This record gives sequence, C-alpha cells and structure tokens, in this order.
Amino acid sequence: MASKDEIAAFIAREFPQTRIVVEDVGERSATVSQAIDHSDLRPGGTVSGPTLMAVADVALYVAVLGAIGIVPLAVTTSLTINFLRKPQAERRIIAECQLMKVGKTLAIGEVSLYSEGAPDAVAHVVGTYAIPPEHLR
Repeated sequence: MASKDEIAAFIAREFPQTRIVVEDVGERSATVSQAIDHSDLRPGGTVSGPTLMAVADVALYVAVLGAIGIVPLAVTTSLTINFLRKPQAERRIIAECQLMKVGKTLAIGEVSLYSEGAPDAVAHVVGTYAIPPEHLR
C-alpha cells in the first residue's frame, strides 16, 4: 500500500537521526541496510547488539508500512533476536524482512541480518507490530 519511495521519504522526515537506507519494499517484505562505523562497534570489534536490533526493527517497520500504508503509530510490541555469528565490522548490515501475518491489529514478521556479501545470517529476529485501530477507519 505504500511504495519504497514514500516509505523512504517518511523515514527520512520522521527519523532524521537514522542512517538506515530503505533498499526494497515488496509484497509483505522489505530490505534495509546500514553502513557500520566506529559508533556501532562494541569492544572486540564487532557490531553491537543495539545496532543490529535497530536495523531489524526498522526492517519490520518498513515491511509493515509497505503492507498497510503509512501508519506512523504502528509500534513494536515485541522483538526477539538470536545472535548467530560475529558480524563483519567493515561491512554494511543488510536486513531482509518477511511478514508472516498481517492482521487487523497485529503484524508479525521475521528478519534475517547479514554482513554484506556474507552468505550466512549473523542474527535472526522475530517481531510483532501493533497496528492502531484508527487505521481501520
């Protein structure tokens, strides 16, 4: 219901602090990326958990907006992340989201996070978004 360009413009306007790029919006899906810099690293030279969670959360939000339209007050109600392997500090993080269910009040999706160019996921995320009732009007 909302295009990649509409969502990217909304994200840029409402979240000017984000460095996340909307790469693609599809049928109940989205791909986003974020370049990694020193502020995203934790001791040991790996990408921090909060950075990975933020990228996954935005991927879910973008997929939800793609499915239901621009609904600013759709919000995260749960986010579970499993860290699988060490991300590459010098590569962008790519998040690929697929929505599993889009209902009237909840959307549930999963996100696979990758270091750019690497075949194996660095984290797997499952999240739920609440869709405000005003959206149904």
